[in-house]
Amino acid sequence: MRHFAPGETVVRRDVHRSGRVWSEHALRVVADTGEALLVACPPGAGTRWPTLYVEARAVGDRTVRTEAFEAMATGRWELTAAVWQETEVLLWKPPAEWFGVNAFYTEGGLRNWYVNFEHPTTRTEGGFDTLDLTVDLVVAPDLTSWQWKDEDEYAHVRRLGIVTDLEHRAVDTARDRALAMIEERSGPFADAATWAAWRWNPSWPTPVLPRDGRSGAAAAHPVTGGQP
Repeated sequence: MRHFAPGETVVRRDVHRSGRVWSEHALRVVADTGEALLVACPPGAGTRWPTLYVEARAVGDRTVRTEAFEAMATGRWELTAAVWQETEVLLWKPPAEWFGVNAFYTEGGLRNWYVNFEHPTTRTEGGFDTLDLTVDLVVAPDLTSWQWKDEDEYAHVRRLGIVTDLEHRAVDTARDRALAMIEERSGPFADAATWAAWRWNPSWPTPVLPRDGRSGAAAAHPVTGGQP
């Protein structure tokens, strides 16, 4: 398995079962251990998202986002170059888990934790592949409260067949594991104070997508600091 060095740029790709790339996000490695890959980015990091998804963010219309998932179900979509905005993000991703834990930071510090339910990772030469399964868990900075997010979209992608019954069962198990991790203060939550104090290392250049044809020639558009 490829080991990544601290400071190295890697690309997280969401890859549809057809093999087509759904999104790309340039990140920089903080640590790569046997337990998890820890990566991060500041505002300005290079990304590519489905064009309809970028449009939905630009106009604030979630119905366009629904159209993006319908395009995903048909296997027909285009990608648009974009940049990450507003938040610094620190991502903890254990290779075999059906979730990753994100921490989002603004000028005021840790804004919230965000558990993203997604495929286990497959390492690539330039980073790792996974697939966001839409449902998320938003957790307060002090870990005292949480709420589910995008349950409606999750139901929609289930209807569309994007999330299979097998994946759904894996997500249900992962929900329980993530909640237990929060309650037990294990994984990244075991040292929440250190995570709360983390900030992007200003000596690191902002990560960009490699110029190998995947990034495309479309103009960059802002993407706000939430999850896709």
